[in-house]
Amino acid sequence: MQIPEKKLGFGFMRMPLTDPNDQKAVDMPQLEKMVDTFFARGFTYCDTAWMYHDFMSEEIVGKAVVDRYPRDAFTIATKMPDMMLKREGEAEEIFEKQKEKLHTDFFDYYLVHDMNSVNYKIAQKYHVLDFVQKKRASGEIRCLGFSFHDSADVLERILDENPYFEFVQLQINYLDWESAGIQSRLCYETCVKHGKKVIVMEPVKGGTLAKVPPEVEQIFKKAHPDWSPAEWALRFAATPEHVMVVLSGMSNPAQLEENTGFMQDFEPLSAEDWDTALRAGEMIRKTIEIPCTGCRYCVEASKCPKGILIPNYFSLYNTRKLMHRHDFSPEVEYYANYLSEGHGKASACIACKACERVCPQHIHISEWMPKVAADLENASFMK
Repeated sequence: MQIPEKKLGFGFMRMPLTDPNDQKAVDMPQLEKMVDTFFARGFTYCDTAWMYHDFMSEEIVGKAVVDRYPRDAFTIATKMPDMMLKREGEAEEIFEKQKEKLHTDFFDYYLVHDMNSVNYKIAQKYHVLDFVQKKRASGEIRCLGFSFHDSADVLERILDENPYFEFVQLQINYLDWESAGIQSRLCYETCVKHGKKVIVMEPVKGGTLAKVPPEVEQIFKKAHPDWSPAEWALRFAATPEHVMVVLSGMSNPAQLEENTGFMQDFEPLSAEDWDTALRAGEMIRKTIEIPCTGCRYCVEASKCPKGILIPNYFSLYNTRKLMHRHDFSPEVEYYANYLSEGHGKASACIACKACERVCPQHIHISEWMPKVAADLENASFMK
């Protein structure tokens, strides 16, 4: 299995936008400059997926990366959206379409997407696992793995039953390391037990760990005055020995400059710094109402029948709670803007739970929507 020389990967799921409300409005000139900087500093791993950026990410990576660089200058990772499959043979159609969109005859890394207990059954039902093994044998897939959001027990079962997988992509960050729901540490240890390399997603938890409470920032600055909160998060995620790559969804040049800067010659956290990060996680956990990472699976994979912008509304709600806001605030204005553009109100939720079935964080979205509505919609009439 090929191992990237440097541990930072470019995640093409949060690219720069010319219109923040349109996931297809990617700022191509800015993105191309970011890609150029990324490669110039010796990084090579590029991660995309079928559904990212309203199903446009793979096509954009094809233009910004594959069309502009020799094929041996980078590695591409994409994913089979097993959670979206409805019939036999659809996986092969998607795979061929992915090659077209990415302008490549093979994938350096290929993952079965979000293989939890439910999606694992879908992958079995439509023979996805047999299909990707055939593509691995043909050379169209160079390294085969899967991304995972579930318990360590489920991961153990999948690896026992499918020992041919070479790596697993896990959510690892200092907020979720000891989480009973996410089980980052237990899942990592399960991969180590099975001899699998680990790729890390959500190291900054959708930006949550890039801006931390003042008391957390204080203990960080005391330990390392020149490290930002985002640097702490990425260093933590990259420290475990069996981590191969840490993905960062860098959405502007400043983020890319910072991340490639300290990750060029990466050094793991000391034991003392590791403990400091875990202590910070305990402190932050007390301030977050809804553990949403903004991955957008709930709106892109489930297709909310009411058009509710779930992650956007959760972000607004979390900010209001973090800032102890109860009256009209900028978040309420943003919410009103979304509604004026035709998006569904939080109060329009019919609790169909389609979003919950694809949520990697296992959030009970239908239970939160009435609370979000009560906060944002009541406040919106208090101008």
